[in-house]
Amino acid sequence: MAPKRAKRRTVEGGSSSVFSMFDQTQIQEFKEAFTVIDQNRDGIIDKEDLRDTFAAMGRLNVKNEELDAMMKEASGPINFTVFLTMFGEKLKGADPEDVITGAFKVLDPEGKGTIKKKFLEELLTTQCDRFSQEE
Repeated sequence: MAPKRAKRRTVEGGSSSVFSMFDQTQIQEFKEAFTVIDQNRDGIIDKEDLRDTFAAMGRLNVKNEELDAMMKEASGPINFTVFLTMFGEKLKGADPEDVITGAFKVLDPEGKGTIKKKFLEELLTTQCDRFSQEE
């Protein structure tokens, strides 16, 4: 008798395996972010949702080209599963959260939760792959 193959459950056009990439807390945080961006609450993030989200953050002059470029990152309508998949792809190979947090702590020796602009500019223009002043 042939071994049983695991069935992949499909959720809203994507594989449920995307949900195994994140823990429940992370999925909930992504869901909250998705809900904030989905301004018209139709379950799909579209260009107008992005425009409205930028406006809510105080950025009123977002160009259509910029929004179009963002929308082109998805192969179709952006529902929550696609949104989660996109973040999974972006975060592949990223350092774990504790490593990133540790790196920021090095840049914030006083533990104030901020990095001084002049300090960061100095590091970026004098260390390793140096940035120019314009960059």
